Amino acid sequence: MQSPDWASDAFFYHIYPLGLCGAPRRNDFSQPPVARLDKIYGWLDHIQNLGVNALYIGPLFESSAHGYDTRDYYQVDRRLGTNETLKALSNEMHSRGMRLVLDAVFNHVGRDFWAFNHLQTYREGSEYASWFYNVNFSRTSPRGDPFSYEGWAGHYDLVKLNLEHPHVRAHLFDAVTRWVEDFNIDGLRLDAADVISEDFLSALARHGKNLREDFWLMGEIVHGDYLRLANPERLDSVTNYALYKALHSAHNDRNYFELAHSLDRMFGPGGIYRGLHLYNFVDNHDVDRIASILKDPVHLYPLTVLLFTIPGIPSIYYGSEWGQPGKRTRSSDEMLRPALDIPAGNAMPHADLARAIARLAVLREQFPALRYGEYQNLFIAPQQMAFLREHPMGSVVVVANAAASSVPVSLRMPVQTGRLVDRLNPGEEFPILQGKTTIDPLPGNWGRVMQLIPD
Repeated sequence: MQSPDWASDAFFYHIYPLGLCGAPRRNDFSQPPVARLDKIYGWLDHIQNLGVNALYIGPLFESSAHGYDTRDYYQVDRRLGTNETLKALSNEMHSRGMRLVLDAVFNHVGRDFWAFNHLQTYREGSEYASWFYNVNFSRTSPRGDPFSYEGWAGHYDLVKLNLEHPHVRAHLFDAVTRWVEDFNIDGLRLDAADVISEDFLSALARHGKNLREDFWLMGEIVHGDYLRLANPERLDSVTNYALYKALHSAHNDRNYFELAHSLDRMFGPGGIYRGLHLYNFVDNHDVDRIASILKDPVHLYPLTVLLFTIPGIPSIYYGSEWGQPGKRTRSSDEMLRPALDIPAGNAMPHADLARAIARLAVLREQFPALRYGEYQNLFIAPQQMAFLREHPMGSVVVVANAAASSVPVSLRMPVQTGRLVDRLNPGEEFPILQGKTTIDPLPGNWGRVMQLIPD
């Protein structure tokens, strides 16, 4: 399955707005709206200088605390502004040629959701009792309600919606229609997609494509077979958590064999996800920042080379382009979701990282092979690996080195004669003779992205 064309070509920047914009932790629903979302205007030049052409922002709609406890799907969270605030920001982004994808939190709502409040007030007399899973008036809830209900993953602040109910579906699908009409969104990231029914996702996909042909749906899947949900009937893409884990552990364990095996299994000849444009990331709002995961911070550089050259759609989480640290605790994700301002160059922990990302983004746009090319492993060692991205419009060879020192790497090539021209480190090239070449030197904690030019 192919994603909509724009998404296959996209480089995403992920913003958690309640954090970035410094919103209060809780919403008391009494304060007037504050257009904190306007802070993102000051980031747009920086984001575009990285080479980003799509933003994933969310959650955005009225909620009690962290955004995933929705109160109202039809209103922007007052801590971030109003619907007009989001509409104006979307207009500015689209005028710059950028796409906008929002978080869709459909599996559950917060306890302040209007239909749940109606149930609390009218109990058995509420017409909305069937909107929620396993409501039982013969028991009380852990939160003291005169009825029990199913909380998502045992969290009773998150009330599980009955997505099979026709009125629930109508309410959610009407919200999506409003988001497209009012905010001109290009797609949705579906929270907890792996626990949402396939029937609901299929219906949502049909609804989205009826609204606009190029509507993109990407689902959050932590475990399982991606093809169950990413297929022509349901989602265009899913979060590639398997590769996320392999990317950082391959560096921490000095074991590129693990990463190469994962890539070959997914995208190599006979790969189970060949042709599927998965959403690749190295951190997000739910996991520790990559700068806090890596044992050696300089591994940010070869890891980033890989992120932009392996099959899939790359994403950068806000602040991670300069190595922003952050680790979650047992009780809080706040360190993953901080209020941030763009630091001056000398205040960035890894000022060169953003420049490296920008260079790699240019190469990914310049060479179709890095977006659409077939994948084939060429060389694997504990701290070095090489692969081919093959495409009719020109092929690219990528070599990464996670060792501190430069090393030579000898490769067997798919052509007998020609040359490899390094486009990441301009001015360097390597001849191919009798189907072989030696990349010498391969810089430490870096890589080469080389155009394959056969004779």
